[in-house]
Amino acid sequence: MERETIVKKQRWISLLASLSAAVFVLGACAEAGSTKGANVPAPQTTSKANAQPAVGGELSYALATSPDSLDPHRSGLAVAVRVFRTLYDSLVVQLPDNSIKPWLATEWTISPDGKSYTFKLRKDVKFHDGTPLNAEAVKYSFDRILDPATKAANATALLKPYKSSEVIDEYTIKLNLETPSVAFLGNLSQAMLGIVSPTAAKKYGDQFGKNPVGSGPYKFVKWNDNAEIKVERNPDYSWAPALVENQGKPYLDGIVFKIVPEEATRIGSAQSGQVLAAETVPPQNAVALKNDAKLQLLQVNTGGLPYTLFFNQSRAPWNDVKARQAVQAAVDLDAIVKTLYLGTYQRAWSPLAPNMFGYDAALENGVKADPDKANRLLDELGYTKGADGIRVKDGKKLTLRYVDGSPNREKRNDIATIVQQQLKKVGIAVEVEITKDVQTVIYTQQAYDLYGNSQVNSDPVALNSFYHTTAPNARPSLSHLSDPAIDKLLEQGVVETDEAKRKDIYKQVQRYIIDNAVILPVYIFPYTVAASKSISGIKFDALGYPLFNDVSISTK
Repeated sequence: MERETIVKKQRWISLLASLSAAVFVLGACAEAGSTKGANVPAPQTTSKANAQPAVGGELSYALATSPDSLDPHRSGLAVAVRVFRTLYDSLVVQLPDNSIKPWLATEWTISPDGKSYTFKLRKDVKFHDGTPLNAEAVKYSFDRILDPATKAANATALLKPYKSSEVIDEYTIKLNLETPSVAFLGNLSQAMLGIVSPTAAKKYGDQFGKNPVGSGPYKFVKWNDNAEIKVERNPDYSWAPALVENQGKPYLDGIVFKIVPEEATRIGSAQSGQVLAAETVPPQNAVALKNDAKLQLLQVNTGGLPYTLFFNQSRAPWNDVKARQAVQAAVDLDAIVKTLYLGTYQRAWSPLAPNMFGYDAALENGVKADPDKANRLLDELGYTKGADGIRVKDGKKLTLRYVDGSPNREKRNDIATIVQQQLKKVGIAVEVEITKDVQTVIYTQQAYDLYGNSQVNSDPVALNSFYHTTAPNARPSLSHLSDPAIDKLLEQGVVETDEAKRKDIYKQVQRYIIDNAVILPVYIFPYTVAASKSISGIKFDALGYPLFNDVSISTK
């Protein structure tokens, strides 16, 4: 390949890297330090300057919920990614400045039309089972995601618009796309597109999620359901990404991820020393832990889609913009966020978190509680209050079905209770259902009027999965929104390489979503970890997931 062609391609790579950022994981989104910024914040760390890392020991790390699977292609949960990052590696790594650097891939070129990426791979990487990590393994992993038999979750959306790959030689692979995508290179850095051992995936089939094999810094040992997941040091590891200082094998002997859903028990375990670190510190504990002589409180701001309540527009009357706007005016989100989170969570104003590319800060403070407006809109819709205060039209009570999951993660069940109380004041009856089977109630039965969800993400292309019209045979989006104008904007956002134009596209999308009350954005989630002061080296990647390559335990 001529040098001029390579230079041109590398310039396009740089442009893509500046715009690219990752996509998609169901789960918590994080508070931004500034509502004006669009860059992913720098990772935080427990590393101590000039400290010599101790070798050995086992880190106990309490998780707030249990992963659904340790198969990166099949899971849709953020909590699973916390474990994935110990087991799997990615082709490239995204740094905090959004630049994309080598990891399993040493270099790459992009075709002039943006529809193919050719990667050169490292030649010294093996999976935990001894299988070589080569071009065939990469092809297998990506084709596996597209295979309906895999039942891939968020990995499918991450991988789009990938259609096929070609093995050029043992350590060179060409990935072909249906259409160009500004976000694709960044997406490849995500744990849900981690490369899996073809040998193990074929051997275990549907049980691969219980027998995971990657090439990461730690190897899987065991998983006791709803109790703990154990991983141990990969002694051969020497290909860490630039996000961490330790490029070789981990300092720790291993990690035990304890599954402790109960907040008081989880935080109490960290305070008592039963675990050395515990995630998702409740607001009421955050202030106290900052003054605890034995603990350090780590907090990282991640981007993505804030915790958001989605209207199901396939169900009347919520397919009417006035009905949605009435709820939007009746719900006092300021009071909810302040009451439940004690100033530790930031209110959300947009379908994007404040540190996302294209975030529209002009939306801040734009929607305020206004019960008079809510009552006026409901009057205009022909709903009149009955003797019990609930509005009625054509003999039918105005009822909203609010569904949330169990356990009460981040006090989300409490949000439902307060919304129920607030909407009753304007004559809307709210039926709250708390279910352990969100998959069936929400995604199979579509039996909700309002349901909350969030995503960790750093590229606004993720909005497509929530607000673009879905294909006739595909699973509907949570909003059930279908608007050709919004579809066109979202499609343009995937391919637009002009940064200013791309920002404007996403500002238009955000304004439409808020003006038409498609959602109620609630809060930005700060991922917090309470850790013993004996722990050094916990870092967080650009999306806010913990990395354990540099972690050591002091015996002093």
